[in-house]
Amino acid sequence: MAEAKKLYIKTYGCQMNVYDSERMAEALGASGYVTTDKAEDADMILLNTCHIREKAAEKVYSELGRFKPLKAARPDLKIGVAGCVAQAEGEEIMRRQPLVDLVVGPQTYHRLPAMEAAIRGGARAVDTEFPEEDKFEHLPKPPQARRGPTAFLTVQEGCDKFCAFCVVPYTRGAEVSRPAARLLSEAQDLVSRGVREITLLGQNVNAYHGAGPDGTWTLARLIRELAKIDGLARIRFTTSHPNDMEDDLIAAHGDEPKLMPYLHLPVQSGSDRILKAMNRKHTAADYLRLVERLRAARPDLLLSGDFIVGFPGETDQDFEETMDLVRAVGYGQAYSFKYSARPGTPAAERAGVPDDVARDRLHRLQALLSSQQRAAQDAMIGRNVSVLLEKQGRMPGQMVGKSEYLHAVHVTDPRARAGDIARLRIVASGPNSLSGVLI
Repeated sequence: MAEAKKLYIKTYGCQMNVYDSERMAEALGASGYVTTDKAEDADMILLNTCHIREKAAEKVYSELGRFKPLKAARPDLKIGVAGCVAQAEGEEIMRRQPLVDLVVGPQTYHRLPAMEAAIRGGARAVDTEFPEEDKFEHLPKPPQARRGPTAFLTVQEGCDKFCAFCVVPYTRGAEVSRPAARLLSEAQDLVSRGVREITLLGQNVNAYHGAGPDGTWTLARLIRELAKIDGLARIRFTTSHPNDMEDDLIAAHGDEPKLMPYLHLPVQSGSDRILKAMNRKHTAADYLRLVERLRAARPDLLLSGDFIVGFPGETDQDFEETMDLVRAVGYGQAYSFKYSARPGTPAAERAGVPDDVARDRLHRLQALLSSQQRAAQDAMIGRNVSVLLEKQGRMPGQMVGKSEYLHAVHVTDPRARAGDIARLRIVASGPNSLSGVLI
């Protein structure tokens, strides 16, 4: 039997990229590849890239430069770039980095086996099309190996919102929802292999409107059907847009016990003027009313958000309105960033806020968000929570997992086992995690 070829994948960015990397590995597994966690041992290196953060493309080129010695020592080593930077840069990657053998976008990685065969023959391959066929229909069935207790499942891709700062519509394409029957089948397969919690993924996951056996299903309908799967204990979804939070999905947070009380609901700014400039198509008041409705349905719901400071045209008053919104909502977690222009987006053509001003605003916002996160964690002390234990911790005998509210929790007890949903009493709160004892 021929020795298996080794594949090293480095994943950047969002959970969807994590999911995509798993599927890329499965696709290349059909061509005889097994994964390795060492680039030095690989026959193929694949960078699955993200275009959201600042200077994303330059960081990819820098990473590729580090592989030059490996390529020089082993000319047969194949190097590829996948994901959103691949989609945005295309042939430019080949021009700037001759060591790259293939470039594949996020909608065409089902073609990786054919591309791999072509580059083994000495060609270089680029595929950044938006094909008509559903890539998921062309991917091989996942191997029936045992899985960890949590898994991602992509249900929707692409975005039609065209926020002025965002490249996703250009790198991931228009919104597309996967058929419900296929998703139920994949979820059932995951559960049969040990998965107890599934996180549904999409660029705008709550825009899901997939074909069902009796008409179009919303995300709420999909969640309710997934909840009927025996052995599936928990359901989450991310990332949502406020404009797609429909009545049935709000209701599901109150009456579907398998849907966890955590919601990532980005708002980006608390200023109506800046929200309009961002093309968000909602106001701060719209967002606050939505939060009120969600908390009426599920009072213990923990909210997470995204914020951009220093957006072109943002004044001190605009920033203070963002701070006011944060105080009004009270976030359990949040992600905040200083605005950086993305080539090809409308906002990239506008004059930005001075860097020192934006940096000062970011520090002030992050201090407020950190204090809210700390308060949310400290409020858990003395409470009983259910924790899905996932893996061994850093300390001997320690297990770590996530609570219903997505807090990281660790427990040291010989009875704690991966895959268990343990009932714990929280006894301490650390910088980024909670400590519990078995009840």
